[in-house]
Amino acid sequence: MGKLSVIIPSYNEEKMISTTYRVISSLLESRNIPFEIIFINDGSKDKTWDEIQNICNEDSNIKGFNFSRNFGKEAAIFAGLTYARGDCCAVIDCDLQHPPEVLLQMYEKWEEGYEVVEGVKASRGKESLFYKFAAKNFYSLISSATKIDMSKSSDFKLLDKKAVDILRSMPEKHIFFRALSSWVGFRTTSIEFEVQEREVGDSKWSTVSLIKYAITNITSFSTAPMQLVTMTGMVFLIFSILLGVHSIYMHFTGQSLEGFTTVILLLLIIGSIIMLSLGIIGYYISKIYEETQNRPRFIVSESENHKN
Repeated sequence: MGKLSVIIPSYNEEKMISTTYRVISSLLESRNIPFEIIFINDGSKDKTWDEIQNICNEDSNIKGFNFSRNFGKEAAIFAGLTYARGDCCAVIDCDLQHPPEVLLQMYEKWEEGYEVVEGVKASRGKESLFYKFAAKNFYSLISSATKIDMSKSSDFKLLDKKAVDILRSMPEKHIFFRALSSWVGFRTTSIEFEVQEREVGDSKWSTVSLIKYAITNITSFSTAPMQLVTMTGMVFLIFSILLGVHSIYMHFTGQSLEGFTTVILLLLIIGSIIMLSLGIIGYYISKIYEETQNRPRFIVSESENHKN
């Protein structure tokens, strides 16, 4: 049987670390699956790292890595992939909203020869109407960019070492794991799961952080916003031609054009579109600048059982 590396990004999850460890380890032990569990503390402000250290001292199958600061979930996932030594790697949330039992089904699919096993949400669980609307539009945009249906995708998935090695070799700093793991291809299958309710605590994602997360991932994986700038420019070009033809016609027919308010409104609209377009272009340029700096995706300040 191949060894399974379970990667668990953790941010302010002190109340869940011990529970998550016990549930997942007992589940894998019951099936005699060789495993290691890798907790990545993403700059938590509570005692998450202390809890990780405690279970690392109890069990040599547990590895812990502590970031020097908060680098984000994507960086935590890639840190786990970097330090994983298993024949396949699974990523699961620390809050257990991804049902651990599905890990067994994913592992079975991997044993059948599948190299990427996607966890697909049967439903999105309890979410606000605004969140569902925003998520639907976000994934529609990503799906059109990747040519892969990502409407119910998640970070919950299992990857063969072959796919993991490809992801590790990618040089870009701004990464979108959920899309890249599908983009790499390989023999792929999916398993549906029901999103579970959190046992304790609240979601660490605020509306602002979700918007920031969406913008970062859209721009890192798609040029759609740049194409939107071009399309908007074309629309206003056609509008300008039509308005010009109308103005010339009104001039030669001797009808005076009254419209100082119209002119001001047009200038305001066009000016806003130009500034918005410059902002989108500037954002892409800033991402290019950050890539050329070639800074590491993450910095590990401490680790436990790293050499095991």
